[in-house]
Amino acid sequence: MSDLEGFGFVMPHWLYWGWLAFMPLIMIALGSWRDTDSQPAAGPEIPVGGELQEHPSASAYRPSDESLLTRSIDWMSDKTGLFISFWTVNAVCFYFFEVVMRYIFNTPTIWVHEASYLLLGMQYLLAGGFALLHGSHVRVDVVYNYLPMRGRVGMDIFTSMFFFMFALVLVLTSWTYFSNSYTMGETTVETWGIQYWPVKGVMLLGSVLILLAGISKLLKDISVFIRLGREAS
Repeated sequence: MSDLEGFGFVMPHWLYWGWLAFMPLIMIALGSWRDTDSQPAAGPEIPVGGELQEHPSASAYRPSDESLLTRSIDWMSDKTGLFISFWTVNAVCFYFFEVVMRYIFNTPTIWVHEASYLLLGMQYLLAGGFALLHGSHVRVDVVYNYLPMRGRVGMDIFTSMFFFMFALVLVLTSWTYFSNSYTMGETTVETWGIQYWPVKGVMLLGSVLILLAGISKLLKDISVFIRLGREAS
């Protein structure tokens, strides 16, 4: 007799991971199809890598300040954020299912809560690069906002050393966690017992993405800093 018998519908592990992998792709494809079908005419083309208004120093960015490497990293960071944003829909659906089963049918689930907090945890881990690209991380702007544009960019370059110390430690630590978890076939301690190593693999992936996003930002900051210096002379 299975340990999960008598608990009603229990989402299989393969379905959970498969759905998280393919559901965002389906939603993105449907959104692209809808936009293409409803768009009346093509407007003027906006160059890739144009101004980024979210970050205080990003208003200085121009396409000439970006290389193929930074464009590629920024594209990957942006698309990753778009991909995982659809996971929020899953969490809403999971908890709606739990409420219905618990309060209408009096058969609470054993997997919804675990599936949801793992999902939201992975979403948080993967969003770091997207947040850095769009200037959404918390910063202390006591001095920063009083600096001129080139001073802000220079401050970003200087403080990047602390960012890279953190990011590299995060990558190495995440690799250790993932390697150990995969080797032992780690699962969660709850009754559902889903594999835990994919979650730690996502932690590794998220730390790599934020490291790459930091490299892209540093390269753009250096380019802007040099250009602003030439314009001022």
